Amino acid sequence: MEEKGNALELAKNLQDNINRLFIGKEDVVEKLLICLFTGGHVLLEDVPGVGKTTLAGMLAKSVGCSFGRIQFTPDTLPGDVAGVSVYNQKTGEFQYRAGAVMNQILLADEINRTAPKTQSSLLEAMAEGQVTVDGQVHALPRPFLVIATQNPVEFLGTYPLPEAQMDRFMMRLSIGYPDREQEIRMAALHLEGHTPATAQAVCGAEEVLQAARAVADVTVREAVLGYMEDIVILTRQEPRFVLGASPRALISLLRASQGHAFLRGRDFVKPDDVKAMAVPVLLHRLVLSSEARIQRADAGNILESLILKAKVPVE
Repeated sequence: MEEKGNALELAKNLQDNINRLFIGKEDVVEKLLICLFTGGHVLLEDVPGVGKTTLAGMLAKSVGCSFGRIQFTPDTLPGDVAGVSVYNQKTGEFQYRAGAVMNQILLADEINRTAPKTQSSLLEAMAEGQVTVDGQVHALPRPFLVIATQNPVEFLGTYPLPEAQMDRFMMRLSIGYPDREQEIRMAALHLEGHTPATAQAVCGAEEVLQAARAVADVTVREAVLGYMEDIVILTRQEPRFVLGASPRALISLLRASQGHAFLRGRDFVKPDDVKAMAVPVLLHRLVLSSEARIQRADAGNILESLILKAKVPVE
């Protein structure tokens, strides 16, 4: 019990540390921490300049983890991501030279600007926590979190992520513009010298793994698990979706709900946790039919109606 209390205190300190400089986006920060504690990965989809890179860097600084950034371009190679084997003339052997994934927090900037072969080089790392280079398996550091970004309004020279890779991300989040007061406060902090570069670590990697263990211990009753399954099945039965939520989506919803409950100081998941996590976890995995797109149907509105349709278990 004491360990869980320490883990929760750590999570709150992390939130406060990031929110102190990343103004007005407490909800996004919370979801990012849920992904960190549950081993998920995040797709940040938003216009330039709203702080996607800043948020990733502040998270890495706050948890005292190694941080790597790779700017994806059409000529980025899989070896830039996973690493390559280099021949050492002195020893006469090939040695592994680490790629960008050998960091605990990896920012994959503008992931849709690189070729599909390079995009897919992230798949093994995201799914299995390892990379294979020339037949040799290299384990990734823990914790390991990929934060990928893409611009949703600029498509010239891009390679849209296939559904299989979208399914690898636990959540798709959008930061959005701050409101007037928040933006003024942000500018004032910069004038005072309080920039993201001045952020301090409040914990280390081991404390993050401790919090992850506490989240994994959060109880999920069978009735609540059935509620999650009902929502997933409804997405598969919805005729306006040609692709519903996968079994991986159910697991992601389960883990995200545990994280949401943990951050609220509970050791069990409520239906409200599932409702709060369903849209960010499921929406990016759903594909509208051609008829629905012609009719300009909104996938988010459809999903929210399905969540309301699912029978909520009695607590």
